Amino acid sequence: MAQQSKIKAYLGFALRAGKLTLGVQAGEALRKNVYLLVADTSVAPNNRKKIEKLQRKFSCPLVFVEGLEEMTGKANCKLALVREKNLAGAILAEERKEEKEQI
Repeated sequence: MAQQSKIKAYLGFALRAGKLTLGVQAGEALRKNVYLLVADTSVAPNNRKKIEKLQRKFSCPLVFVEGLEEMTGKANCKLALVREKNLAGAILAEERKEEKEQI
């Protein structure tokens, strides 16, 4: 659970720096410089397909987290696109730590 709070902090940093895009439609409007997709685990199947298409478009990692809406402070948020390389790397590292702990 500590990783979730770290991921929340990193997403907050990206948001304050103007390097976080929220929402599937907003993500579809972007052209480049997306380093990580963070999706909510409760995303609907149709949006999941759109998110996977965005992952191929930007050729970047995709991680699923619980409670993305609460992490970003945006109601009904199902996708966050991180446009800052170092923060994307930090979030990815935290997600990998969490996966190792669950094994």
